[in-house]
Amino acid sequence: MTNGKRRSLFGALLASGAITVGVHPAAHAEPKPDVKHVLLISIDGLHEQDVARCISANTCPNLAVLAQSGVTYTNAYTPGLSDSFPGLAALVTGGSPKSAGLFYDVSYDRTLFAPSDTTCSGKQGWNVVFDETTGIDGENGGALTHLDGGGAFNPQAIPHALVGGVCVPVYPHNYVKTNTIFEVVKEHVAGARTAWADKHAWGYDWLNGPSGKGVDDLARTEINSIDPSTGTDYTDVYSHTEKFDTYHVQAIINQIDGKNSTGTASASVPTLFGTNFQTLSVAQKAPVAKGGGYLDASFTPGPAVTNAIAYVDDALGRFVSELKQRNLYSSTAIIVTAKHGQSPTDHTKLVKNGDTLTKLLEANNYLDPNGNFGQNNTASGNLNDGTGLVGTGFVQTDDVGLIWLRDRSQLNAVVSTLNANLGCNAPGICADGPQAYILSGSRLAERFGDPAAGRTPDIIVQPNPGVIYTSSTKKDEEHGGNAPDDSHLGLVVSFPGIRHARTIDAPVHTTQVAPTILRLLDLKPEFLHSVAQEGTRALPGLGLGHGHEHEHDE
Repeated sequence: MTNGKRRSLFGALLASGAITVGVHPAAHAEPKPDVKHVLLISIDGLHEQDVARCISANTCPNLAVLAQSGVTYTNAYTPGLSDSFPGLAALVTGGSPKSAGLFYDVSYDRTLFAPSDTTCSGKQGWNVVFDETTGIDGENGGALTHLDGGGAFNPQAIPHALVGGVCVPVYPHNYVKTNTIFEVVKEHVAGARTAWADKHAWGYDWLNGPSGKGVDDLARTEINSIDPSTGTDYTDVYSHTEKFDTYHVQAIINQIDGKNSTGTASASVPTLFGTNFQTLSVAQKAPVAKGGGYLDASFTPGPAVTNAIAYVDDALGRFVSELKQRNLYSSTAIIVTAKHGQSPTDHTKLVKNGDTLTKLLEANNYLDPNGNFGQNNTASGNLNDGTGLVGTGFVQTDDVGLIWLRDRSQLNAVVSTLNANLGCNAPGICADGPQAYILSGSRLAERFGDPAAGRTPDIIVQPNPGVIYTSSTKKDEEHGGNAPDDSHLGLVVSFPGIRHARTIDAPVHTTQVAPTILRLLDLKPEFLHSVAQEGTRALPGLGLGHGHEHEHDE
């Protein structure tokens, strides 16, 4: 396929998720909501089709009730990448990876020095790993034995940077490039309290934002820790993930009840709080042969996904019930969405040929051979055991390929090699279909930032939808890329002040959630750096100002 055709295809993909909307009055003017609290819920893996199907089939009655006092967005998309980091950053910064600087929880930065290089005098270029091993349990490749990740940061996970001539550690909150809604709310709402609960105990420290203090009550819970009652982590089967998610359900209920997340101390009800659910994601990824995933291309859920949706819906009902019991429901906006979807939901499109992308790069000497690049060459196999290599470049693959080259002068040669191997037969990278693309150069810089600045990948490969660069038999779906199934998400914004339930079909991005939250709380969206930089608008249809709305009442 020619570069010209690839360019037009990519332009069409971007157009399908465009966020620019004109101004048009709503069909029904709504009174401005009197919102004192915002509860943000991320149900990882929740596609728009899941929302539509479960509401139609009455298998998510609590979500349906929220939709009846809210706005449902049928064309909400992630901002170009769908890993958990950029997916959540969209919701809480209002920005894409271009401004927020988060591409994946395992990524690369050419400007950083190794954790052991406390004087910043050695080579630059470090594989940044902010995942389950960011907690001190992961030090020296140790077992993840504590639910709280060990209670501190793993020093081997914290790289260094030269800032004003001083060599300083780069914690996750230093790594995110823009502020978060938590910081803005704390700064501009008198007496505000903020809270969040997520899947990794220490890797999600970046939610605090550059101040390091945005979240008053950040639950330190690690999904990959070993449950002593089973001897496995909480991702082995979706029903076990429910146990982990239930810790977060209880945290939210505790906070609604005027306590901290653990229920051990009194605290004011957060102005902004929320949590992430992993149960649906684990159920979707499970092999279809073992009851996971979907039964057909119409998003008919298999037994695990059916049960996972029922579990999460019950949790939503518990939140609403508790809010009503505490007389908070009428002053609380509830936003239900996801960091990402999963791909492919149609099992017949699944292609797992192994990591042919990395193998192709190694075979042509664009990466050190035999996996000896970045922290793929460590003593323990743990990415944060302190023995990784510096300055080697890195490749991150799932259903996408992010490439940070060892030698940036090889860019054109690498792109030529990739374009010469687009087929699905080895050594091809399975990117020969109409929805696949290879992004580099000025087009990549315009969309995601200039790779020369250090953070942005040199090349992004979006393979054919359904391709996962793995040969593992443990998962039949993944996320991270920009395929339709992992980028098209469910999004419902609900509060009792809305008199007319409505559906808006205009394309929106999940980045629009963050400025919407600030407008609900009578704050200026431009307080968010990403919103100011990218011009992100609040969601239409909520009586908050502007928005060209293609909508119909329910």
